[in-house]
Amino acid sequence: MRTLGGENMTTATVDAQDSARWIALWLAVCAATIFGMILLGGVTRLTESGLSMVDWRPIMGVIPPLTEAQWLETFAAYQQYPEYQKINQGMDLDGFKQIFLFEYLHRILGRLIGLMYFVPLVVFALRRMITPQLLPTLIVLLTLGAAQGLLGWYMVKSGLVDRPSVSQYRLTAHLGVAVAIYALMMWLVLRVSAGLSPALKHVSGWGWVLVLGVYTLILSGGFMAGTDAGFAYPTWPMMGETFVPMGYYSQGWVDTFEGVPTIHFNHRMLAYGMALLVVVLSVRSLRNSDRPGVRRGAGLMLLALTFQLALGIGTVLTQVAIPVAATHQLGAVLLLTAVLYWIHAQSDEKLVTPA
Repeated sequence: MRTLGGENMTTATVDAQDSARWIALWLAVCAATIFGMILLGGVTRLTESGLSMVDWRPIMGVIPPLTEAQWLETFAAYQQYPEYQKINQGMDLDGFKQIFLFEYLHRILGRLIGLMYFVPLVVFALRRMITPQLLPTLIVLLTLGAAQGLLGWYMVKSGLVDRPSVSQYRLTAHLGVAVAIYALMMWLVLRVSAGLSPALKHVSGWGWVLVLGVYTLILSGGFMAGTDAGFAYPTWPMMGETFVPMGYYSQGWVDTFEGVPTIHFNHRMLAYGMALLVVVLSVRSLRNSDRPGVRRGAGLMLLALTFQLALGIGTVLTQVAIPVAATHQLGAVLLLTAVLYWIHAQSDEKLVTPA
């Protein structure tokens, strides 16, 4: 009887491990696709393509214009809105097709991610491969994904009324939800694949400071993009002729979110502060820890930080050149990923059932 019991327990453990591997692989593929989505979203913004699709059709919008007549009809609809009338007046059909392509791909990829997440979630749930501990978090991710689609259209609508640009508040919210989904998903990938508890209680105090600091820096970048503040000061380390720009908080606290000099300067200061914190914590880990994972995480944070700082300076000096600026946005996500890995490596509490 003991042998049978042992065999049953071994079989259950193997099944749980197999489930964990499948779930981790599924989440890793979804996270990688979201990573690409963040890049495509940045390029869409930088090429000013986001307002080229002036309606939202979740089902029928999958099919793009196919004939010349359909293209002309779609272009005529675009011509009724502020971006064409105030910025792109005189654009020909070929030029419209170029900006339409970026926004179309962005929306299609969003729908694809939804299917990539929802269908396996249902299958895994029906096959009882997801533990009760993990299921609520997966449902939270599903809810955030649905909200993100609605938020994307809510953002676009802000640029279809009277000004040819989207609200920096809505843009930053859209970016923030995307990064939050990615971060939570990557945390689950790291924890589930290693058989560790995904509960957020395992994040240390300094871990929370790093995660929230990098996340705040990313949101600050959203306001930079939403107000085109990156174009205003193509110099470094000075902002124009001074370190603190003229007009800093000249209109009061509203400048935190609406004043170009204030947004740009605060973004730089946040970057410097986070850089210092990452260096201090990384060096401390390299000196004091003998655990390979923690040391590897510290090294990855330093590498990602160096990469990101260089890209940030490059973005300013090149006056927001699209390849540099888009990579700078990805660099922020890579830094956040390195931080999550470092936090994950500090915990070795095992789960009884990994998935």
